[in-house]
Amino acid sequence: NKLHSMNVKTTMLSGDKTNVVRFVADKLSIDNAFGDLLPEDKVNKVKEIIAKKETVAFVGDGVNDAPVVALSNVGIAMGALGSDAAIETADIVLMTDSPAKVAIAIDVARRTRNIVWQNILFAMGVKLVFIVLGIFGIATMWEAVFGDIGVSLIAVLNAIRILNEK
Repeated sequence: NKLHSMNVKTTMLSGDKTNVVRFVADKLSIDNAFGDLLPEDKVNKVKEIIAKKETVAFVGDGVNDAPVVALSNVGIAMGALGSDAAIETADIVLMTDSPAKVAIAIDVARRTRNIVWQNILFAMGVKLVFIVLGIFGIATMWEAVFGDIGVSLIAVLNAIRILNEK
């Protein structure tokens, strides 16, 4: 439900029996579900999704998931019980093996991206101001250096905010 509220489309790819996969998918409100898949079938399904220009985040925990974890745009491994192969190929490792943490990881990534853009735009704006002031002889080199150091410190402090968010 949290993923759906974030406009994330969900698909389950599993090697388990199709009727079991559909039952679980219905209980969890998963958009699409495919069962009886071999590892190469999972790879082909993900390739189909990527071919549609969609971003794929694949969550896996086993050796048979490692190729798909590596192929996806964002590979997520369940770390506590996951295989070493899945963990080594993943971009993100969830140490609690809780699927609910996927939504939290997406939320943290989005907030981090916003802070990065804030820092970039702020730094470029301050640099532009000092360039214009320098062209007109208003700002000296030392003022520009102190301005640059100030921007760096403010950007670091702004980035640290993400540690305090729940």
